[in-house]
Amino acid sequence: MEPVYFPVIGLARTIFAAQGLKFTVKGDENIPATGGAVVAINHTGYMDFTYAGLPARTPKRYIRFMAKKEVFDSAVSGPIMRALKHIPVDRAAGAESYHEAVNRLRSGELVGVYPEATISRSFELKEFKSGAARMAIEANVPIIPMVIWGAQRVWTKGHPKRLGRTNTPISISVGKLIQPYEPASALTAELHSTMAELLLDLQKDYVHEPGAYWVPARLGGSAPTLEEANALDAAEAEEKAARRAQKPAE
Repeated sequence: MEPVYFPVIGLARTIFAAQGLKFTVKGDENIPATGGAVVAINHTGYMDFTYAGLPARTPKRYIRFMAKKEVFDSAVSGPIMRALKHIPVDRAAGAESYHEAVNRLRSGELVGVYPEATISRSFELKEFKSGAARMAIEANVPIIPMVIWGAQRVWTKGHPKRLGRTNTPISISVGKLIQPYEPASALTAELHSTMAELLLDLQKDYVHEPGAYWVPARLGGSAPTLEEANALDAAEAEEKAARRAQKPAE
């Protein structure tokens, strides 16, 4: 029994019910009952991680998510994140969090990661970083591919939150385990291909509103294309770098 995680999940489910969220989960039988594994999740919205934990409850397991350090620095979210034993990531010095994740995996934990590293504004899969593959190889544990669809309708980058009773359908699919192998680049490519197939399968049965901001351009929505979204991300990164450069040295 997790003294904090268990009641937090109960609270989250109460909130999901109040929001009228309608979950469809398939493939949860692919989450092993024991042993470490990297849970790789696509990233379309700020609430992804709260939904990603649901399939893991079938075998009564918990996911320790890697999240940016700023979330842990907050006076509100920090104590909760630490109590849930999530893993802080300092993007300026990521080696420590990487080694912590590998140690957790070796000790039999499920560690949740976003291979895209940031929210996809296009809602298509971005290029994957190799961290998930490298951790799986070093810890000698499998990767669990997981995709979520509909989370972007609740709260995503550049659009208002919709945290009231929206009755939003959210679909989750868990793929079969991918065993680790080298090189990491090939494992990363297989992970990307597998998650792309899972995502297409979820989208087939989902009702998409023509022209809606949360619908990919490929499916008739007004979201930017992957190429347009990548350009927006690059411009934002340059702007942040410029702001950091202007700050006086401490």
